[in-house]
Amino acid sequence: MGRAGLNRKTALATLTLTLAAEAPDLDILGRFRGPAFGFAHHRGFTHSFLGTLICAAGVVGFVYLVWRVRGRRTNIPDLAPRWSLLFVYAWLAGLSHILLDFTNNYGVRPFWPFSEKWYSWDIVFIVEPVMLAFLILGLLVPAIFGLVDKEIGARRSGLRGRLAAALALIGVVLMWGVRDYEHRRAVNALEARTYEGAEPIRVSAYPTWGNPFHWYGVIEAPGFFALAPVDSLTPEVDPANEMQIRYKPQETAVTLAAKRSYLGRVYLDWAQYPITETEALTSSSGGYIVRFQDLRYMQVPSPVRDRGRRTLGAAVELDLNLHVLGDLYGPGEHQVLVPEPGQDANSK
Repeated sequence: MGRAGLNRKTALATLTLTLAAEAPDLDILGRFRGPAFGFAHHRGFTHSFLGTLICAAGVVGFVYLVWRVRGRRTNIPDLAPRWSLLFVYAWLAGLSHILLDFTNNYGVRPFWPFSEKWYSWDIVFIVEPVMLAFLILGLLVPAIFGLVDKEIGARRSGLRGRLAAALALIGVVLMWGVRDYEHRRAVNALEARTYEGAEPIRVSAYPTWGNPFHWYGVIEAPGFFALAPVDSLTPEVDPANEMQIRYKPQETAVTLAAKRSYLGRVYLDWAQYPITETEALTSSSGGYIVRFQDLRYMQVPSPVRDRGRRTLGAAVELDLNLHVLGDLYGPGEHQVLVPEPGQDANSK
């Protein structure tokens, strides 16, 4: 964004844009209060329209302090910092962070605190190689080939590579357009058929890594969920091609107690296709473990199914009286019990 032209209007633009684009991820500090608290606040306040305004003010204040400490010097002596414009740039950079997070299938809550509803576009994988290629080439091509803009003043330090940067951003937008079109084709293909003789209640298609035409479909029907890969080039859903059926578990007093826990409330607020599994403990103290999983992260095909099964999953441990002992994180025998916020670490 800086090289595409914003660094021509004010000094310190690139520094401000870079810091402000990363600032929303300061919510990672919430993990110091525990995994459940960190999960509850991830992509929360700092990823909202209001939060980006506050982050922008903080970033501009930090840049101002750095500028003063450096003796009010910049890399471009004849270009002065314009602080009100830098604040606008910082806000735009924060909005770009929300937009990027919105494009993948984790989602954002942009209207916090007025609404905590999650929104996601579901068109790109969380690490999208095509987009990274566009952005990296947009930075490297001018350096490799010595391309410098020919307009007046473009040879000054820091003001090169405008064309390559603009083309990189255009390439990202075009990629989003293609992925959105393919995503719609995949969703339409999933909606156009029945599953086990039942009409779907709702369907979703989620991106996979590397292949823009291969999607991971999740279908909700009365009584069960279906998981099926879909090819948006065809578009086609082959029920014989590794489709899985996951029956909706019966609600019990155990699962209801787990869902009322802090982790349960947070998880169900975020998950799009939540499902639970209950395990009765055979230890002397007894009790139960209720595992939460969002089916949009149940990977297909089968070679990665077991590995993906616990992706962004968690569990709640209960005693025989259905009191919450804590949250469980980690796979299988390596799970670690973590007390919920406000719970005594030694209460077990």
